[in-house]
Amino acid sequence: MLQYFKQRIGERSSGMITYEEFMEQALYHPIHGYYMKSGEKIGRSGDFITTSNISDIFGSAIAKWFLRLTKEKNIEPAVCELGAGNGRFAAAFIAEWQRICDKELHYYIVEESPYHRERQREIIHFDQRIKQIESLEKISPFNGFVFSNELFDALPVHVVEMKDGQLMEVMVTFDEDQGRLVEKLVPLANEKIVNYLKQSDIQLRNNQRIEVPLAMEPIISQIANVLQKGLVVTVDYGYNDAEWMEPVHRDGSLRGYYKHEQIKDILLNPGDVDITSHVQFDSIIRMGEENGLKFLKQQRQDEFLLSIGLLEELQNHVDPDPFSEVSRRNRAIRSLIMPSGISSFFHVLLQEKGIDV
Repeated sequence: MLQYFKQRIGERSSGMITYEEFMEQALYHPIHGYYMKSGEKIGRSGDFITTSNISDIFGSAIAKWFLRLTKEKNIEPAVCELGAGNGRFAAAFIAEWQRICDKELHYYIVEESPYHRERQREIIHFDQRIKQIESLEKISPFNGFVFSNELFDALPVHVVEMKDGQLMEVMVTFDEDQGRLVEKLVPLANEKIVNYLKQSDIQLRNNQRIEVPLAMEPIISQIANVLQKGLVVTVDYGYNDAEWMEPVHRDGSLRGYYKHEQIKDILLNPGDVDITSHVQFDSIIRMGEENGLKFLKQQRQDEFLLSIGLLEELQNHVDPDPFSEVSRRNRAIRSLIMPSGISSFFHVLLQEKGIDV
């Protein structure tokens, strides 16, 4: 894919592209993009792991919680999952719903990756009620539950840096001598980025950089326009605006992952490495409010799971066999609710439209 970028950059009069364009192509190019190519990406044999791939407990717990809400708040039993990956969350959610409820469930998956759509078909029986769809517009207007798990952290972002008192945009160019992609700083000229920083009230210190997720607003706007009545639940990792200003985050959060190892130089081996940045939660809340999504609350994932009753799922009898189903299930539950577990790195953000929660 390096030659592809060399040619693409060479065709530009400026001789450079934004980080957003680089990420868009590196991740979502129809042939060379990381997410679009075949190959395991999630789980032990992939490059990263998600909560839903540790155990089916996560999907089943959310299913029980949503079932309660459909009864209490008269919400339609319908789910739209954005970016479902290998489908494990959806499969666990659907299986639990069918186990505990006779009411018909509609479950829609919006997924760009052909590879992941194929993986989803291996574990989910799709029919008239459970479907893979091309876009949210296919189900507009929608009543129900819009869910995403690590969607926003995979969006392309611009990168800006404060250099000697001037805001600069970090661009990507090709260095002929090194034979590789490198960064180049130019004075910030994109008004959309300037406005985003003002709205977020983010004041960068000298030599501090941050990612600017302009691609986030169209997605939030689209969700708000399609959703008529229901909940939006976003699971991801990130910081609020005040946390971004802390010295520990002065280098930003853009990084890659390959075989579960963190890659700091994401310009190496484009198309073969997962690229991610931490989510800016305050911006999701602000953009949601601007588009009619009311903010309810944000919790750390372990706190959220405890609040919806996951602790009650823990079976407290001793099983001498550590490989038994009960033992494995209890270990999975503990890994999700212990403060030192994977859930401590994630947050759950709840927004609503048309309901009183």
